[in-house]
Amino acid sequence: MKPIFLCYKRCSTCRAAMKYLDNNNIAYEYRDIMTENPNANELRKWISESRLPIKRFFNTHGVVYREMNLKDKIDDMTDDEAIELLSTDGRLIKRPLLISNEGVFVGFHEELYESLIP
Repeated sequence: MKPIFLCYKRCSTCRAAMKYLDNNNIAYEYRDIMTENPNANELRKWISESRLPIKRFFNTHGVVYREMNLKDKIDDMTDDEAIELLSTDGRLIKRPLLISNEGVFVGFHEELYESLIP
């Protein structure tokens, strides 16, 4: 399976991750997180596979996160409520998001992407 790379081209971290993937000849399926936001079923599967807390999937530095005061609300949400909320707006999701056979990568960390180099 070719990894799915969800990002926003105007995001500098996403551009750095894309450059890393391209420079290391790592093939991927590009998906714009703003126009093709993951649905709840995808997010549920990816969160489960990642073994990370749901909170790690939130873009805590984003405008929408701050406008919604999620810092004060997220701990009181059920997993299903948090997943449903994430599925409503790509700006709520920490990016980039890379889904591959090697794992689910949230954000860009070069040392983690190394496992993808052919």
